[in-house]
Amino acid sequence: MAHIDLGEDLPGLPSLLRFRPETAGPLSALAETLLRGPSPLERGERELIASYVSTLNECRFCAWSHGACAAAQLDGGMSLVEQVHADPATAPVSDKLRALLRIAAAVQRGGREVTGGDVAAARAAGATDVEIHDTVLIAAAFCMYNRYVDGLATFTPTDPQAYTRMAERLTTHGYGAPPSNPPQGAGTP
Repeated sequence: MAHIDLGEDLPGLPSLLRFRPETAGPLSALAETLLRGPSPLERGERELIASYVSTLNECRFCAWSHGACAAAQLDGGMSLVEQVHADPATAPVSDKLRALLRIAAAVQRGGREVTGGDVAAARAAGATDVEIHDTVLIAAAFCMYNRYVDGLATFTPTDPQAYTRMAERLTTHGYGAPPSNPPQGAGTP
C-alpha cells in the first residue's frame, strides 16, 4: 500500500504524476527528452539503460516498465533485457553499449564513481561525448525516478502483461500525462 493516498487505479510513476500535476509536466518532459528525444543512442538502448539502472536500484516498477519498452524496441526482445539485467558483461550487446552500461552502473553507485577510465573505455568502443552525456543523465534521472516511485511505495503490478501494455502505449505515444484509463491489471495489489 502506498504511503500516501494515490488511488488504486494507476501503478508506479503514473500515479504520482496524477497526484501532483504541478510536477508531472517537468518530470514527463524530462523522460520524453531522455528516452525519445534526439540522441545518437537508439530509443531501445536508452530504455535499456534506464531499465538496467532501475534493476540496480531494485525499483521493480521502473525496471519492468522500461525493460518492456526496451524489449519492444530492440532485436533481442525481453531475452536481451534479462541478459543485460543479469550481467551486462556477458550480454549480447555491442562493446559500446556494454561500456555505456558500465558508466550507468557507476552513476548508480554515485556520480563520482565514474572514472576517466570508464569514459576512455566508452570512447575506445566508439561512444561519442553526446552518448556518454546522455548515458550519465539517464542513469542519474532514473536514480531520482526510482527513489520517487519506491519512496512513496507506489503499487507495482506483478502481471508481466501490464508492462507489455504500458510499453505499447509509451513506445507509441511517449511520456506525456498518465493514461486517463488505467492499464488492465493495475488495480489493487
